[in-house]
Amino acid sequence: MVLSPQQLEAMMPDASQLLSNEPEIESSEHSDQLAMLVTCLEWQWHDKDDYFIGANLSIYFSRQQLRNHDFRGPDFFLVKQTQKHSRNSWVVWEEDGKYPNVIIELLSDNTADTDRTLRKTLYQDHFHTPEYFYFSPDTLEFAGFRLSGSEYQQIQPNAVDWLWSQELGLYLGIDSGKLRYFTAEGSRVPTPEEAALQAELELEQEERNNEVLPETLVPIDFDVA
Repeated sequence: MVLSPQQLEAMMPDASQLLSNEPEIESSEHSDQLAMLVTCLEWQWHDKDDYFIGANLSIYFSRQQLRNHDFRGPDFFLVKQTQKHSRNSWVVWEEDGKYPNVIIELLSDNTADTDRTLRKTLYQDHFHTPEYFYFSPDTLEFAGFRLSGSEYQQIQPNAVDWLWSQELGLYLGIDSGKLRYFTAEGSRVPTPEEAALQAELELEQEERNNEVLPETLVPIDFDVA
């Protein structure tokens, strides 16, 4: 029996419901760092709805991979120009063939060698992910790579050791032991809590200024002839 492409497609299972198969985050430091990367970018891009952030989420990129149980889930990945909604995993063939634009791995004793070598090669040769970064919350080791042709080239730091991400339109740099985002103008992208605190401080300062202003006004004595 010969099937049309439409008939074959109708018989195929909905792989978008595949569950992630990633181990737990290794430490509270790694968990805090991952949460900061996610929430800060979501705050910075609060007016966008055409991206997806995956955090410790499996990426399924071939049926052979499923058969071999060869799962790959970056600690952090960003896919641009896609629909922003929750997913159980990222299934490439259910997402118009899209792979991540940016991947960030958080190094640990158990994963550091693999993240520097095997995963880097996978993201370069198979995913063709434009930018790849890794960072160790423990040792603060930090490096970034940008795809040039078919190979990753190391991103050179600026004067304060930040690395520019063309895909994010932001710098990545270490501040107080954490990997943070910075704007092109050099401002640190806040967490939602930091942004709320800054707004509260600015409001309090504005209220103090309004209270002081009447006391500083000098009365004018009009001499009416």
